[in-house]
Amino acid sequence: MNIGPHTFAEFARRAAELHSYPAPGLLVGGYMVEAARRRLPPGALFEALVETPKCLPDAVQLLTPCSLGNGRLKILDLGRYALTLFDKYTGAGWRAGLDPSRLFDFSEYHAWFMKIKPKAEQDEARLLAEIEAAGDAVCRLTPVRVPERFLGHDRQGPVRICPDCGESFPVRDGERCRACRGGDPYLPLTTA
Repeated sequence: MNIGPHTFAEFARRAAELHSYPAPGLLVGGYMVEAARRRLPPGALFEALVETPKCLPDAVQLLTPCSLGNGRLKILDLGRYALTLFDKYTGAGWRAGLDPSRLFDFSEYHAWFMKIKPKAEQDEARLLAEIEAAGDAVCRLTPVRVPERFLGHDRQGPVRICPDCGESFPVRDGERCRACRGGDPYLPLTTA
């Protein structure tokens, strides 16, 4: 079974180029993306909501026009390996998630997904073969409607210069940038 226009091997190569190796989660994600996309009306302008930051967003970005950069990919970390493709105006779409009850015929796939075996003990060749053999048959697909708060893009709006650091930031954030209000992730370097 192809993943979009790609054979499994072609998609695995594309995944490795983006992700540094053909991560099983990214390959599984390819089947999930395509299963949801096939259920959307032809020509629908859609966006994506992904329920984990791990691997799955990369599958969305490889196979759809949705990306973090263009605002059409949103990540809501619910800790679930699932995604939804939805009409950007109405929110109507399809949620695709892995159904653990459908993995029992694929022992290595099941062990990987349920984290039964440490990565060092997994048979990678067998795992990839089982992912390819299962295709999207292990997906649970559900029609959904995404709430209005996820529709459309988050527009930045006007900017101002922070009086503390001198960098620009959105006016909506207040008088000082978020970093200078305690959100800066960096520690100062000390010199000897």
